Amino acid sequence: MTGSVEFLNRSLSETIEIKTVGAAGLWIVEVDANQLEIALLNLAINARDAMPGGGRLTIEAANAVLDREYCQVNPEVAPGQYAMLSVSDTGTGMNKEVLGRAFEPFFTTKELGHGTGLGLSQVYGFVKQSGGHIKIYSEVGQGTTVKIYLPRFFGTDEADQLIEGELLGQGENGETILIVEDDDDVRAYLTDVVRSLGYGVAAAPNGKLALDLLGRNNTRIDLMLTDVVMPGMNGRELANRATDLRPDLKVLFMTGHSRNAVSHHGPLDPHLDVIQKPSTQSDLAARIRDALDNKN
Repeated sequence: MTGSVEFLNRSLSETIEIKTVGAAGLWIVEVDANQLEIALLNLAINARDAMPGGGRLTIEAANAVLDREYCQVNPEVAPGQYAMLSVSDTGTGMNKEVLGRAFEPFFTTKELGHGTGLGLSQVYGFVKQSGGHIKIYSEVGQGTTVKIYLPRFFGTDEADQLIEGELLGQGENGETILIVEDDDDVRAYLTDVVRSLGYGVAAAPNGKLALDLLGRNNTRIDLMLTDVVMPGMNGRELANRATDLRPDLKVLFMTGHSRNAVSHHGPLDPHLDVIQKPSTQSDLAARIRDALDNKN
């Protein structure tokens, strides 16, 4: 990654700060190194164009497990272990219409002569040829995060290498979770997963409706699982107002953007409990149970 970052420093504007975040014990992948570097450059150029006044580009690498429940919702990817490469910017972001067409060849929102519209489609092609998975998280005015998942290389061992944690937490005594997520598909997925863990579920697409639910004294809500970056009221603002209404409410944040990138915008403090999207069923089970059992 060091060589790629040095190359990006020479390719991007001096007004763009590049931050890298690694992890110990990263899994090995088997991909074309040149194509990976080109994919990284394409993502960096898109990020640069989204930050005409400068900003921060955050590149992160980590291990990730995509479980069977996640892959049922995203059937183009196989369950297993992956090395995840995340590229985040603090730029203008994309609305849902643009986000839905982002991987289309020749689709671009740039002015004529300022882009071919092939960058993201080339990245998509590389990832799919490598047997991987790609996700984009973006909000207008909040920046964009692109996550690339490349399958872990196991050599000649063809045994099923999927390691899924046991479900470490189940609902107890009617506990109810409030899910706040503006993406309809993600909210539906989370609702199904949390309900399957034995919890009661309430759901809201934005902070205003979430506060309406929390204001009903006859509605039991033990924990709020909320997206961080949402249109209008963000997750941090919602949490502050929610705990004013219900001081004993537990809050678990979730985000598709990297934590380092989100923190740059200010809505998160380092000590807050944050889970990354996409979230596996086992991870959600454990994190929800830990948050509920935390007496602080």
